[in-house]
Amino acid sequence: MELVFATNNQHKLEEIQHLLGNTINLLSLKDINCTDEIPEDHNTLEENASQKAWYIYNKYKINCFADDTGLEIDHLKGKPGVLSARYAGENKDSQANMNKVLDELTGIKTRKARFRTVISLIIDGKEIQFEGIVSGSILTEKQGLSGFGYDPIFLPDGFVHSFAEMNLPEKNKISHRARAINKLVNYLKKTI
Repeated sequence: MELVFATNNQHKLEEIQHLLGNTINLLSLKDINCTDEIPEDHNTLEENASQKAWYIYNKYKINCFADDTGLEIDHLKGKPGVLSARYAGENKDSQANMNKVLDELTGIKTRKARFRTVISLIIDGKEIQFEGIVSGSILTEKQGLSGFGYDPIFLPDGFVHSFAEMNLPEKNKISHRARAINKLVNYLKKTI
């Protein structure tokens, strides 16, 4: 089966292709010659994932899925949440985003957080959503060089290494995106 993943984020594509294995031929937006700036202007992860998936499906008439992910920090009342990629500004600067979070949590002892991913899958005009969550806490400083986004400051519960200190197979065993993708893969196996 061929599916388009509505993203240009190479890190996400690599993570998800690793999880899908050979069961699905994963195409990127580049593979279908989509250079559009796909809108994601809603207030929830669910709405944004749906909006992106329907945009691709309606324009290209191809089965697809899209995701939206947010880091939700208890002390910040769920922020950065749906604004995670743009938390420090529209230029989507991961370093600036992490620095802003670290600054806002200076001196705070309770640093509980969670990563949450929502995936919207559209096959033949039918949509279904999958959610993946991993709980953890925000470190006081960046640790590790792997991963992307907030990975260097996120410590998953029960682990001693940040996401950015884990290799891809380690991260994929527990990540929010992996949990959502595994639900997607299980669904596809039952319906193919």
